[in-house]
Formats: sequence, C-alpha cells, structure tokens
Amino acid sequence: MEECCSTKPKPKHTHDHEGHDHNHEHSHDTGNKTVFQMFLPAIVSFTLLLIGIALDHIIKPQWFTGIIRLIWYLAAYIPVGLPVLKEAFESIKNGDVFSEFFLMGIATVGAFSIGEYPEGVAVMLFYSVGEVFQGMAVTRARTNIKLLLDQRPDEVTILKDGKPETVKAEKVNIGEIIQLKSGEKLGLDGELLSETASFNTAALTGESKPDTKMKGDSVWAGMINLNTVSQIKVTAAYQDSKLSKILELVQNATAQKAPTELFIRKFAKIYTPIVVFLAIGITFLPYFFVEGYQFRDWLYRALVFLVISCPCALVISIPLGYFGGIGAGSRNGILFKGSNFLDVLANIQHVVMDKTGTLTEGVFKVQEIQFNDDFNKDEILKLINALESKSSHPVATAIHEYVGEIDHSIPLENIEEIAGRGLKANINDKELLVGNLKLMDQFSIKYNIDSENIVYTLIAVAYDKKFVGYLTIADTVKQDAQSAINRLKALSVKITMLSGDKASVVKHVAAQLGIPNAYGDLLPEDKVNKVKEIKAGEESVAFVGDGVNDAPVVALSDVGIAMGGLGSDATIETADVVIQDDMPGKIPMAINIGKQTRKIVWQNITLAFTIKAAVLILGAGGLATMWEAVFADVGVALLAILNAVRIQRMIF
Repeated sequence: MEECCSTKPKPKHTHDHEGHDHNHEHSHDTGNKTVFQMFLPAIVSFTLLLIGIALDHIIKPQWFTGIIRLIWYLAAYIPVGLPVLKEAFESIKNGDVFSEFFLMGIATVGAFSIGEYPEGVAVMLFYSVGEVFQGMAVTRARTNIKLLLDQRPDEVTILKDGKPETVKAEKVNIGEIIQLKSGEKLGLDGELLSETASFNTAALTGESKPDTKMKGDSVWAGMINLNTVSQIKVTAAYQDSKLSKILELVQNATAQKAPTELFIRKFAKIYTPIVVFLAIGITFLPYFFVEGYQFRDWLYRALVFLVISCPCALVISIPLGYFGGIGAGSRNGILFKGSNFLDVLANIQHVVMDKTGTLTEGVFKVQEIQFNDDFNKDEILKLINALESKSSHPVATAIHEYVGEIDHSIPLENIEEIAGRGLKANINDKELLVGNLKLMDQFSIKYNIDSENIVYTLIAVAYDKKFVGYLTIADTVKQDAQSAINRLKALSVKITMLSGDKASVVKHVAAQLGIPNAYGDLLPEDKVNKVKEIKAGEESVAFVGDGVNDAPVVALSDVGIAMGGLGSDATIETADVVIQDDMPGKIPMAINIGKQTRKIVWQNITLAFTIKAAVLILGAGGLATMWEAVFADVGVALLAILNAVRIQRMIF
C-alpha cells in the first residue's frame, strides 16, 4: 500500500509501501524532469496505440495481422508496461506479492494472452498516466517543505579580525559574528548586535509583514534582512537552529498516521489478495455452474475485475490529502506533528487557553507602585530587580525595564521559585518575597489591601517578615484575539480561559473578548483539574498555552497547541501543534484546516468505494469492459488526487 510521502527526509520524491511491511519504495520521483520528459513514454505508447486502432478499424491493411499486429501492440505496451512489470517483480522479491503492480501486470498480460491487445495497452497506458499525475501531485504537496529547506542557506559571511569571510554555515561556532547584507537569508540563530534591523519572517511564521528587531533581540535562521547590513552573534549551532528543528518536525509529520490512513493501509493489505482470489474464482468456478462455459469470456471478466479493484484511488489520495493539510498548515505558520492531529482538531468541541502569551501580548509594563513609607522605595526596587533577574517570567522583564540596571552585588541566597506564587530569597539573613497574595498567605505575611478593586496584575512584596506593598503590572490583548474568539464561536467551539493571574484581571480580559468561562488564581494542578472537569463531560479538548509551564495540561488534553514555537525549544518538543507567530487567529485556522482535510478525505473514500463497487458488480456480470475498468481505476484515482490537492489552494 502506498504512502504519499516518506516519514524521513529522502533525496528523492518517493512514497513508501509501508502497508505491506517491507522496505520497497514505489518511486514517484519527478526529479529534474520536465513535464514533457515525464509524459514521453505515455506519448509514445498513446501514439502507437492510436495508429494500431486506426489500422485495426479504419485502414484495415492485410499485413496488420498475426505476429506483426502483436509486435506493434507490444511496442506500444513496453514504454509504459515494462516499468510497472519491473516494480511488480521487485515487490514480489520483497515479499509483497499482492501489490497494485501485480494486479496491473496480470490484468494486462492476461488481456494480451486472449488477444485483447488494444485494451491491454490502454489499461497500462492510463495507469502510467495516472502514476505521473500522482508523482506531480506528491511533488506539489512537498512544495511548502521544499520552500522551507530553501530558506536555510549553506554559506554565511562571518567577520574574522574585522574582515568578512564566507564559510559553510554548519562549520560556524557559537559566539562568532555573522555579517548579513540586505536581501540575504540568515543561516543560523543568533542575537542582533546592530541597533535595529527589519526582517522578512514569512518562511518561519507565514506572516508577510516585516518584523523589526532591536539590539539584543533574538533572530532565527531563515529570516531575510530587509534593510542595512546587520551583525548577528551566533547563539546556536547549525543543526540546533529553530529552523532545523521545524524542518525535522514537518518532514517527520507523516510518521503519526491519522486513524483513517491506518484503516486504509490495513484494509488494502487484506482487500488486495481477496480480490485476486475472487478473480481466480470468477475465471474457473462458472465452469461448474454455467452452461456453454467459455474460458476466454470468464477470464476477460476476471481481468476487468482485477483492473477495477486496484486500490490506487484510496492509497494515494488519502495520504496525499493529509499531507496537503500539513503543507497548508506549514504555509500559514502552523506546524502539525502528525496527520492524526488534523483529525483530532477537526472534532474539537472545546478550546481551553492560557491568558498570558496566548490571548495577551505577554509584554507587561509597571503601572503603579504602592509601598509603605517605612521602606526606602529605591532600595526595595533594587532588591526586587536583583531577585527577578533569576526568573524568565514576563513580570521579571517588566520590573527590569522599569528599574533599570541590575545590582549584582546584592547577596542573594537560597533563591526559590514557588510554582504559581512567586519568588523567595534571603538577603543578609532577611527574607524577601515577591509574588502574588497567595505567596504572602503561605508565609503568614499580614497585608491590608482590597485586591478585588485592583484590575491590573498585582505583585506583592514582603521584606524581613513585613509587608512592603505592591506593584501593578498590565498586559495588552493581542491584536487578533477578538477575531480569533469570534471565529471559534462561529465554528461552534466552546471556549474557556485559565490563568495563574489574578481572578479580577482574568475576568476583565474575558469580558473584553466575550469569553464565557474564565478562571484565575490557578496553580498548574488547578488547571489540570479544570480540564479534567471538561473532559468528564465527554468533550474533546484542545489546550493552548506555552507548552512548557503547562506541560501537565498539554498531556491531559486531546491536542496541545503551543504559541510562539520560535521562542522555545521545549515548546516544539512538547506540543502536538505549534503556532509559530503567537497569533491566536491561527487557532481557528488550524481547526478549519483539520475540518477541510477530513472533508476531502471522506469525499475521496465515498467516491472511490461507490464507483468501484458499481463497476466491480458490472464487471463480474460481464457488463463492463476494460474501458470502464480503466475509468474505475485510473479515472477515479485522478479525480481523487485532483480533489486532494485542492486543499493546497485553499485560503483559510
């Protein structure tokens, strides 16, 4: 049984006959051939076939009989038939007797054996044309990945002693400086050393508008410099770049098969030998039950039956449909780790999402500071800044931006990050606590503030067992968050927002966006319990978060969607679906891609089974000829393939 693509990078465009549990590959390699070169054998065969039919039925010369007629049709058969017979032989050597090549081989050789030369040539000709179209479709489906591969340049220009030198990207060491000219693609991940630079990130995120980076910002392989010459310090080896991981992810995406694909593979493995034995039965069993039994007539019916029964339409178009869905996702900056997740997303009933970094920018700014007069505000802020420098939380970044330079001389000891609550450390034997009010409660710090009336995120501070006061920090809702929520509702998907942030902040954001269910002040285990409650109602759940802190919830959900795949290696590893540009609008887009993929796959299954079943019955009853058989096989396969590639043209 065929696969539309391989599960690992290969030098050629191939698809594997994995359904038969062997390593033989049925090559659909279009290589560097032109369309004319690909169709040349079929053109030669078709020309000789037309001339032969004209000699048979129109010109009717006396010499076009016997051995000459046989040789003519053999000449028409060989260009298209020989490669298929060779594949059949190779398949048998590898233990796969009942392959589609075997079916086509015995059907056409059988047609020649009973003198039906034109029909034998026609069956193989149209089958070969179908194979070329399949190869072209597979190549087209791989285009998105090929474009990604093209975004990774083999060479980069580095600065050595201030002089530019071109070297292989894979040989560049971490810490070296890359000089990137306008219009050049970046070959490795790094940190921008220039004051500012504008990049085209379309290959990575699917986002066409330029992305302006400032000094110190991270930049990734595959980005295209749009303006002046920039300098970048390499921060990751060639093979460890985000782009390398993304390429590996997309190329291996077909390793995890959708249930429909797995069913078709198992079905074809059982179905094909049954068909062969039924054909043998159609040939010989009528001898015992039919008066005036003619071996030639019943053999012809059996051969028609074999041609019709070839499962090409299913085993090619279904994997191609799923691969098209994966390709459509990657073109839009959405990475699916397997075709099975397309199926899961198509059936999602409930989307549960984190707040910070998913629906909001995750870029906090300090709004106000309320400290007791007993404490020196500047001194306390220096202590807070030093402690927060040990955290990667967005709150830490906001405080650092507000306070400024970190005082590394502050003697921090016993630093501890308490999940869902905040940070703790000792300074000169005095305890410093920075976090939410739950952290204050945990350490029995008394405070007198009404947090319900504070809409912004509250960061409480205690020092030397005394409550110092609080800072408030605000985040902003992402630009397309509202449209994302509206589209999810239009898809009849329920929405719930979970957050470790303060409940009043969470409810404020939920009210802005029109999210009916929102819960705040949650620890990681609380999020798990909330998702368990939803799943208890027998609803399929997708969780959208950062894929790292929310790992338990991601594992519990039916599909885990990570926002900002370029920001975290761990995200790429843990999530089932990665949205590369942080845009919540890609969540309903991913669901829609899943729904459209499933729709196309089931259209193909229905088309193939309906037409094949009808013509199989007609063939067994002697009411269908080889010409109808050709349509039921190659015609249906081509229709299914054309339907499958539609997804690559869709706008989601």
